[in-house]
Amino acid sequence: VRLVGSEMCIRDSAAAAALARTPAAPRAATRTRPASRAARAGDMSGPAEYADYKADEDVLYDFFREYREENDDMMETFKYAELLQKVKNRASRVVEVDLDDINDWERAGPELCERIRTNARRYVDIISRAIDRVLLALRATDFSRHDGAADVMRNLREDKRDRARAERAANGEGDDGAAQVEDDEFPPALTRRYQVVLLAREGDKSVPLRRVLSAHIGSLLTVKGIVTRVTAVKPQLQVATYTCDQCGFEVYQEVTARNFMPLFKCPSSNCEHNRTNGKLRMQTRGSVFVPFQEVRLQEEADQVPVGHIPRAITIHAYGESARKCSAGDVVSVTGVFLPVPYEGQRGLRAGLIADTFVEAASITQHKKSHTDEAAAAEMAAQVADIAADGNVYEKLGRSIAPEIFAHDDVKKALLLLLVGGVTNTTSDGMRIRGDINVCLMGDPGVAKSQLLKHVSHIAPRSVYTTGKGSSGVGLTAAVTRDTQTGEAVLEGGALVLADMGVCCIDEFDKMEDADRTAIHEVMEQQTVSIAKAGITTTLNARTSVLAAANHAWSRYNPSKSVSENINMPAALLSRFDLMWLIRDKPDLARDLALAEHVTYVHRHSSHPPMDFEALDAKTVRAYVCAAKRYSPAVPPELTEHIVDEYVALRQKVERRAQCAAPQSTRAARRGAHAHARAAPRAACRHHSRCVQDALDPSKTECFTSARTLLAILRLAQALARLRFSDKVGEEDVAEARRLMEMSKARARAARRAAP
Repeated sequence: VRLVGSEMCIRDSAAAAALARTPAAPRAATRTRPASRAARAGDMSGPAEYADYKADEDVLYDFFREYREENDDMMETFKYAELLQKVKNRASRVVEVDLDDINDWERAGPELCERIRTNARRYVDIISRAIDRVLLALRATDFSRHDGAADVMRNLREDKRDRARAERAANGEGDDGAAQVEDDEFPPALTRRYQVVLLAREGDKSVPLRRVLSAHIGSLLTVKGIVTRVTAVKPQLQVATYTCDQCGFEVYQEVTARNFMPLFKCPSSNCEHNRTNGKLRMQTRGSVFVPFQEVRLQEEADQVPVGHIPRAITIHAYGESARKCSAGDVVSVTGVFLPVPYEGQRGLRAGLIADTFVEAASITQHKKSHTDEAAAAEMAAQVADIAADGNVYEKLGRSIAPEIFAHDDVKKALLLLLVGGVTNTTSDGMRIRGDINVCLMGDPGVAKSQLLKHVSHIAPRSVYTTGKGSSGVGLTAAVTRDTQTGEAVLEGGALVLADMGVCCIDEFDKMEDADRTAIHEVMEQQTVSIAKAGITTTLNARTSVLAAANHAWSRYNPSKSVSENINMPAALLSRFDLMWLIRDKPDLARDLALAEHVTYVHRHSSHPPMDFEALDAKTVRAYVCAAKRYSPAVPPELTEHIVDEYVALRQKVERRAQCAAPQSTRAARRGAHAHARAAPRAACRHHSRCVQDALDPSKTECFTSARTLLAILRLAQALARLRFSDKVGEEDVAEARRLMEMSKARARAARRAAP
């Protein structure tokens, strides 16, 4: 048995770059050299030194055996020794090495920690060799139940190797036999049953994607962003095993790049001596494959400067790091930043230019609140003070975009959209959404787009897009071709990327009807079902939709009904919990106050003084995240009240329709008169008012359905969350009904004022 193909490691550009920076063999003494460009650009000053890798391996060997830490019971435990014992017992497959532990250990210190951080790819191999030495000294328990094909083949190989050594010893081969024994060692990747994961120090902040420079090549860094594309998990060859068809010789080849050249000729001494020219055949069962997944990470919207295109970077996830995220997740990736040259025709055009990627060591998903624990702890006292104020609902509502004049009720509705209701899942799996959808339908110049921008700034996770610049697949999901394999992969759209957040869609009325129907499923079921190019799946789109649109004739036409002014299908309108109709009606007092407000903002670049100190976006975001932790429920005594409110609303609409229904035939008139004589006059005390309202186009509103009842419940739960309460109160239901009535009050007032 021999290990060949070690020269194939040089084909990996990352390994070649690491070898270029460091000597090929360990040195007994350290030598100084001029500081590199990366060292001069960083905080290090003075000459850099060659690392003694053998000495560092010995230090890490002692570190894994002797490092102690205190547990919750204030008792010292051998952290890594116990972890490696689990690896030896086949109870764990991941060895997490915390750089803070190496930094705090007196025999390692910050110097070794910094060398590992700046040359992570090389030190992962050194750490693995130190772990192998520790594992040899450990005794494993009975793990026969974990035996698989790889374990059986490994035992057969070891038995074959021992027999070969015994035969050479019996033949008295001497030094030649000793040299042959060194060649008989198996490649490390063939025998290791674990994966080393480096954890960055707590003080190391994540690097924005725009600040990842060439000085970070080879270093361990942490980047944060939103996942836009995830490929399928594929097996990648790590160690190729060949068997000679003539002499049965077994050859191993380590593969460290995406491409490699297979071996064909048997290098054994038997084939060379007999001149049989044995051919090697790859044994798939005896080779080692690791899961591989490619992830596309894009920087978050709040990190993109105005007018710039979002940056993206490729993440390569191997082994246990695969299957850790999906499209739309906000993740932090800790890994090694490495270059890779282009291949094929693209490589000929690129020349010396190389692409870059991050070899993931660990992938951490952020919590559903998308807030930092440290930031939440700092503002906990301020949030508690705001909650103690009895007028928190009014203050938070007016603190949303205070530079925009008036629209107090609209801002309160946007505040409830940020807080949202409670999502319920029944025992049979049916899901009732808790996210609130709001549509702002208004005249030009009423600050709809500014309100959307401000909400996208406050929301911890948001996506802003426009209707004219968005297509159906751009909002839901698109099927693209993978550049590596050529297979069809899914790439999430705006609604998928805004999962557990807010999706702001401006110019909603400018969208094509075919593209607009793509979001029907998202607004109610909160999923995106895909059946394209042989891919049938369902993606999560648990988002609140905030849309802004103009009326059908740009401005509201009082002579037309509300439905005619909105000019949207009823199936879409019913999915909005609140449909705000904002009118720009000339009024002397209001126009004077508006002009003074706008001029003050332009002069001072701030909102005019208010009767209280407006809360900034960071404080509002912290309060909203704190309110989302509560899950208020409707008490039994309030259920009857909500039912009566909904039934009264339905009867009101039905009564208007019946009172204004035309009688076209004489029989219908006779039946109506007979019914009127039989029924008491008190059955409809407001008959004339109902007829007038029904004939009023502005009061011909959208129909009321069960979704209206669910909207009232969601708004009431959001109001209870703002009070940090676990129960919905009657005042919450009353305020929800008031907001629904006020959303169309402007249109009614405009109709009454029309000639």
